[in-house]
Amino acid sequence: MTDMVQATAPTAARVSDTYRWAQLAVGVAAMVMIANYQYGWTFFVPDIQKKFGWDRASIQWAFTLFVLFETWLVPIEGWFVDKYGPRLVVLVGGVLCAIGWAINAQATTLNGYYLGMIIAGIGAGGVYGTCVGNALKWFPDKRGLAAGITAAGFGAGSALTVAPIQAMIKDSGFQTTFLYFGLGQGIIICVLAFFLLAPKAGQVPNVVANANLLQTRRNYQPTEVLRQPIFWLMYFMFVIVGAGGLMVTANLKPIAADWKVDNVPVTLMAVTMTAVTFAATIDRVLNGLTRPFFGWISDMIGRENTMFIAFGMEGFGIWMLYLWGHDPIWFVLLSGFVFFAWGEIYSLFPSTCTDTFGAKFATTNAGLLYTAKGTAALLVPIANYMQQSSGTWDSVFIIAAGANILASALAIAVLKPWRKIVVAKSTAA
Repeated sequence: MTDMVQATAPTAARVSDTYRWAQLAVGVAAMVMIANYQYGWTFFVPDIQKKFGWDRASIQWAFTLFVLFETWLVPIEGWFVDKYGPRLVVLVGGVLCAIGWAINAQATTLNGYYLGMIIAGIGAGGVYGTCVGNALKWFPDKRGLAAGITAAGFGAGSALTVAPIQAMIKDSGFQTTFLYFGLGQGIIICVLAFFLLAPKAGQVPNVVANANLLQTRRNYQPTEVLRQPIFWLMYFMFVIVGAGGLMVTANLKPIAADWKVDNVPVTLMAVTMTAVTFAATIDRVLNGLTRPFFGWISDMIGRENTMFIAFGMEGFGIWMLYLWGHDPIWFVLLSGFVFFAWGEIYSLFPSTCTDTFGAKFATTNAGLLYTAKGTAALLVPIANYMQQSSGTWDSVFIIAAGANILASALAIAVLKPWRKIVVAKSTAA
């Protein structure tokens, strides 16, 4: 059955905004610690390929498996969070993250890397889903901003370690780098777990509603959410937008190498780095900044209006990267633009899901939608096979740009009016 939010007397006193922001900060710190498990992978691929001689597409299945297990188990992990609280799930997640990259450090077969990335993915997904779900619960009055800031930890968290990871791979080897970074990040996650708490009834403000920001007064159980057609529209949009960004994330260095810009020095704002290092650093910063930025924008102008703008920018950015990315300076600038226009999906979709289906089961329901990222990851190896068969990235970029334009149109033409009807019916029932 669907639970109606009752206007009963609070069972706990309202906490201060300082306390709420402190909880958010702990979640952000944990997200920073899992960022490299996804965004650092691209730096290991060339060395793995060089050492073992496997083709790139086979190696990238490890990345796909990471994303699949990071996302598809989040609803189960979210159920544990909604029932037992966030600490246990994050603690176990930190342990699994450390074990995963420790396995990578010893792996000598593709199956070894697949296993390591699966275990790391389960751990990272537990941390990610918990922290985003907790942010949505603590900030019903600022869901877009809170989810965006939390997701920013994941998007930008690896920015400061781009150069150190590459330097350690060069000096000590990729296996040692897997071990040291994996263990270090996992241990910090375990420590942070003990500071996470879920809000009690009455500790946070009530949901808000205005002409642009529609929020339901009901709490849908996960089994009900899966029966809602509008959920599957959001899922489809998440997949087609997510696939393009994941393709660039997993293949940033290989794309740069194929376009022969990876080791070309680029100077911007009096800073000089190779194009791929510069791009990776800027990409992670912008991928983080976009999440709270567009989340904040969506709190003011509405989720769907923001999706229309951001997804349109992403389609344009991917197209321009395809046209101009063979120039090292434009490769750096346009890859940054692409990541800025892409990363906001991790604040817009969770907040839209919770606005539509309620906060009580927010971690599980947002987790169900987050599995779309795993579905999108299945397209990453397909992109590699397309590139291998044709010898170019042309068709991959064209399809990705078109998919984002489609999602932009769906947001304003279909999702916006449909969600208005759904929220109105659920509130009136």
